[in-house]
Amino acid sequence: MSLRRLMLALCLLTLSACATYPDISQSRSPCRMEPGGWCGFLRNGAVDVWPYAVASANAYTGDDDVFTDLGPVLERLERLPIADEAADKGFGYEIFAQYASGTEGQPDRQPIARILAFRGTDFDGFTDIFYGTLRNDQIELAQAAFEAERARPEFADGAEWIVAGHSLGGALATEVSIAHPHVRAFMFNTSPFYGGEDRVNDMQRTVFNERGEVLRKFARYDLAPAADVYTLNCAPRNGQFTKHKIRPLADCITWIAAYGDPDALKTVLANAVRKPMVECGDEGKPHPGVMPVVSEPCIHSARPEKEDPA
Repeated sequence: MSLRRLMLALCLLTLSACATYPDISQSRSPCRMEPGGWCGFLRNGAVDVWPYAVASANAYTGDDDVFTDLGPVLERLERLPIADEAADKGFGYEIFAQYASGTEGQPDRQPIARILAFRGTDFDGFTDIFYGTLRNDQIELAQAAFEAERARPEFADGAEWIVAGHSLGGALATEVSIAHPHVRAFMFNTSPFYGGEDRVNDMQRTVFNERGEVLRKFARYDLAPAADVYTLNCAPRNGQFTKHKIRPLADCITWIAAYGDPDALKTVLANAVRKPMVECGDEGKPHPGVMPVVSEPCIHSARPEKEDPA
């Protein structure tokens, strides 16, 4: 265990003492006459990644804020059992089949990919920090789980394998993608603490982070994952810990994707996903649908200014 990693982990437990740094976001975009006020590159990125954001949220099996409806293109599959020793170290994951758009209801449809989504930190103690950040136990478990799942005879149909994860789960997905350069990885509010060579497979990784979420405070200490990185400002009025949660970020990504993807729109409606805090319109605004006609500018709302006490 390195002293540097120990200091980083202790800093995680005393976050109020760490400085915050600005990053690029779309809190006030130049794309006010585009659907939802979200720029085209961001809508396209959301269309690409929303299934992996939903899968990463639902890697937290048993939590209250998972998606109750995975939408038309995702299906949860039975994973291999996780040994008690691995579970005691905080390790967890889920497997999902991803189907092509427009194939909903087809009894013989075949998956185009399988998603292994790693569970992130529970913050119910020091377990995940110890075994996932200070030591490499969870990294080794993640590599072994990926190899074991990929070797299952029932998965020998040639479907692409994709890894995903939130927070610590994002670091584990990074490690797997480094070890397997053919594997794509999608990470959300990802931990910057990983040990592999960051430039390996860097064109196959995509990261979505919420501006101001707590782990972004540590990006200056370790190299950020070499990847396409999107920074959203979905909920500027939330605190750093609430911003770190996967469900609000997955909701925001799926809402944005629904401007260009009917499957994402179905998922938004099925789960009663609410519009992002920052998007223009009333709090209860329904989603306008795929590529709505834009007749007036949509101006994102950032954090309200504090009232003058005088």
